[in-house]
Amino acid sequence: MTNSHSFEKFINLADARLGSKVISVTDDWFAAADRMLAPQAAIWKEGVFDDNGKWMDGWESRRKRFEGYDHAIIRLGVAGVIKGVEIDTAFFTGNFPPSASLEGCFCQTADPDKNTQWMEILPAVELQGNSQHWHSIDSDQPFSHLRFNIFPDGGIARLRVYGIPHHDWSKQSTDQLLDLASSLNGGRALACSDEHFGQMRNILNPGRGVNMGDGWETARRRTPGYDWVIVALGHAGNIAEILIDTLHFKGNYPDSCSIQGAYVKGGTDQQIATQSLFWQELLPSQKLAMHSEHTFTEQLNDIGPITHVKLNIFPDGGVSRMRLFGKIHNKNKG
Repeated sequence: MTNSHSFEKFINLADARLGSKVISVTDDWFAAADRMLAPQAAIWKEGVFDDNGKWMDGWESRRKRFEGYDHAIIRLGVAGVIKGVEIDTAFFTGNFPPSASLEGCFCQTADPDKNTQWMEILPAVELQGNSQHWHSIDSDQPFSHLRFNIFPDGGIARLRVYGIPHHDWSKQSTDQLLDLASSLNGGRALACSDEHFGQMRNILNPGRGVNMGDGWETARRRTPGYDWVIVALGHAGNIAEILIDTLHFKGNYPDSCSIQGAYVKGGTDQQIATQSLFWQELLPSQKLAMHSEHTFTEQLNDIGPITHVKLNIFPDGGVSRMRLFGKIHNKNKG
């Protein structure tokens, strides 16, 4: 299993699990607009109908009989900078919109109103039925709300908006312990040896895993070696506590793990993996148990501030979550 696009390493800001919600919609007669924010892949229910028609897993409006188009306004659970958009029309074949666009605004204290100025994020793009559409976004502007437009009507299975949560690090106390690996704080999984059963980015998700599929799990290793994942922290910092959670992994948890760390200056995400061979040992090898949280403090080596870590699992298996609690490093203060 591999990511199709580089921006999928970022968190889905429109994920309903983060509190993202449709607060306004022109029409969702056939299927509720909030369904398109569900984290799971869309499903098909053969022969299932409700009072308004065929049950569909997504947002579906009525056939428009007058001028105009449909749109839904989404309040993001976490405001952020958008790096990529995925529009999925799974199972919508004769009822998908021919095109769609995305706009955004940043409202700190209230929801947008009729006077809100919307900024174009993604201009109108062509859509196909039962297909995934990916579009990279080049912007540093944070957004708190989105307006998703479909022209003129139809159905969308999922809208995923990948990006970096907005965090004003200049106001962050340097004395506060913070999970610097959390996706909510900008942590990103960059590369891994294998993600056959579960995606690497899941270990940075908020909360505890809901099942094995909500973690990172590798295939059974049949050759010498071990599996690993590289994570970029949301901000450079000094790590004081590490938590490794194997929740739900019982017959398939790793026997042990270790963590390396480094302060990486410059370079691209693609170059990080080759550098990691020489990183310092932050956490020496530690035994793991099934379906458990493991907290490490005294076991950590003091290697100073770091920007990246490499979690090694021996020889293979599944990890639900990794938390790296530390204090941010202010490079201007040495």
